[in-house]
Amino acid sequence: MNKNSFKKSAMVLTLTSALGTSMAASAAVELYNAEGTSFSVDGYFNAFYVNREDAVLDTRDTRIKMGFLPNTIGFNFRKEMGDLVLGGRSSFWTSINDSLDSPTDTAIDVRQFYATVDGAFGQVLIGKDFGLFARSNIFLDEILMGFGSPGAAGGVSFGNIRAGYPYPTPSAQITYRSPDLSGFKIAVGALDPADTVTGAGDENSAPRIESEITYTVDLDGVVLTGWLNGRYQSSSNGNTTIDSSGVGYGVKGSVAGFSIAASGFDSKANSPVLVVNEALTEDRADGYLIQASYAFGPNKIVLSHGKTDAEILNLKTESNTFGFFHDVNSNFKLVAEYNMYEDKNRTSGVLSTDTDTIAMGAIVIF
Repeated sequence: MNKNSFKKSAMVLTLTSALGTSMAASAAVELYNAEGTSFSVDGYFNAFYVNREDAVLDTRDTRIKMGFLPNTIGFNFRKEMGDLVLGGRSSFWTSINDSLDSPTDTAIDVRQFYATVDGAFGQVLIGKDFGLFARSNIFLDEILMGFGSPGAAGGVSFGNIRAGYPYPTPSAQITYRSPDLSGFKIAVGALDPADTVTGAGDENSAPRIESEITYTVDLDGVVLTGWLNGRYQSSSNGNTTIDSSGVGYGVKGSVAGFSIAASGFDSKANSPVLVVNEALTEDRADGYLIQASYAFGPNKIVLSHGKTDAEILNLKTESNTFGFFHDVNSNFKLVAEYNMYEDKNRTSGVLSTDTDTIAMGAIVIF
């Protein structure tokens, strides 16, 4: 994949990157609840003062930007129907950094628009949602509400995407989730496949298959969470066949305010950034993320180190972040962060990005 392909991925990522894992469950405002039917709304608003020094371009730039999570509003539905519970979620994600390019205009994208059917058997989800490959890698990232590594000029930052894990791109899917099985949860989904070959006669004879197994246990106050996720699909065009596969994994342990997490991924014929329709080779990519945090009172300190080595992009990246989070109250959070990020050509070793970023932000959640 050449640099233009990476730039294409970066531009797509500004429209569909980062995510809010549990906004609907953690901070929703209930608007209606009667006779087994409920409706709630949740929102996430943030802005960061960002000062960045770029050693490659020899520039220092100041911006007011979104963080790793864009601003969003979500709507949640639930209705009890005998032994089944029908649900649904639609969420709308917006940039606050596009008005200078298109005055008074705001880019809005829909990352979740799905229905769920819950019962004793577990849950079936139909619609658009985040993927399963690398899902817990990013959902359990300690700087999810921070800033992280640089992004494109008009969108969100990239957090640790392409410097520790790829993005679980929201996709059309039919996904089954098991009930809790003594701490284990299993998810398997058929997702809309990506076109990884180009030209007339492109063929995807089967959907993209993704899955994830998670396990959580509390051992006398030590909470451990482990996960294993994966992806497989095959695309062809005449004599050309591209078999894409990937595995993600990780473990996180927490006790008495301390938390340590380690995760990683290994993939073939997958972009280490995100899923898009583009011609790929069967080159590999891998990466890892190591984090430690300590929470005391309303405060949390985070140290984060991530790397990705991608043959498929001829790219090596490294991101190091120190973050401080302060909860003013349950709906208002302040963040201060320092990030050092670099990427380079893995063949020549030439740096294409070398930045130090200071980000200070405020987050309002409801």
